[in-house]
Amino acid sequence: MIREGVRLFDRLVVAVGVNPDKKSTFPVEDRIAMLREATRSFKTVSVTSFSNHYLIHYAQSLRATHILRGIRSESDYEYERTMRNINGDLDGDICTIFLMPPRAIADVSSSMVRGLIGPAGWKKVVRNYVPAAVYKRLLNRFP
Repeated sequence: MIREGVRLFDRLVVAVGVNPDKKSTFPVEDRIAMLREATRSFKTVSVTSFSNHYLIHYAQSLRATHILRGIRSESDYEYERTMRNINGDLDGDICTIFLMPPRAIADVSSSMVRGLIGPAGWKKVVRNYVPAAVYKRLLNRFP
């Protein structure tokens, strides 16, 4: 998704939102570090985080003109469509663009990856679904 975003925009900000209602495997600082490592070859990408703000308001603070979102499934679409409409109500000048991920990662989610960890052979399986920076941290977290 980031690779496609780089093709579409002169500058891409990958913003990690902090949701206190979700239990993440890694703290936000680690998630930012992994994203920075995974995107270091893209000179026009920066990685930031925000909390206690709506995404649209964070986008405004960056003077963004677009929000890029990935859709993997029908349920993703329903959720993202609703969020796009709310964001449009709050700021109609920021356009939301939906992209479908490449087939190789279309079904990958953090929940799916977490569900693969543990059984014999998990390391070989999980390696196929996450960037090297994430894989390395998973090995350290779940030896």
